[in-house]
Amino acid sequence: MQQTFIFFGRSGSGKGTQAEMLQKYLSEKKGSEPIYIETGQKFRNFIDQSNYSAQLTKTVLGQGGLMPVFLPIWIWTTDLVDKFDGKRDLILDGLCRRPDEAPVLDSAVKFYNLGKPFVFYIKTGDAWSYERLKGRGRSDDSDEYIKSRLSWFDWNVVPAMAYFYQNPDYHFFEVNGEQSIEDVHKDIIAKVESVS
Repeated sequence: MQQTFIFFGRSGSGKGTQAEMLQKYLSEKKGSEPIYIETGQKFRNFIDQSNYSAQLTKTVLGQGGLMPVFLPIWIWTTDLVDKFDGKRDLILDGLCRRPDEAPVLDSAVKFYNLGKPFVFYIKTGDAWSYERLKGRGRSDDSDEYIKSRLSWFDWNVVPAMAYFYQNPDYHFFEVNGEQSIEDVHKDIIAKVESVS
């Protein structure tokens, strides 16, 4: 039976790692590779293009502005339309980073008849996430940039996440992200198996 999994978490919470570990677990268990849609890298690839939309987006972001809500929706919906076959499991990572996006994802869930998706919130505090992001050693992870990303989560992602928390059509689970990677994974699998 096809299942859908949606991941939320602060930058540095390890949600991408957990989504990848779940992908491997499901592949081994079911013998078919889940479809994994992760928007962060796709967006970075998009703004590196030379077309007008990409250049305009880069300019807006460079001036400290916000990209219009249609762009992240376009990025993940294009992937979903192109890849989803109605049979394989679906793992969504980095979607719905604004409240406006949540009803759009919900409409896709209903359109594709995805049943009752699992929503996992990998919960970590600011200090934990900050240390993880600083530890990556990426050139763009300045103190100011990290703090702005963590604030973005509180102001935008938390309200988007609340849409699913309050919705009886979703299994919503909060997982303690401030433990070992393996223990977070075990908690996720235990929650999946408690419902499946």
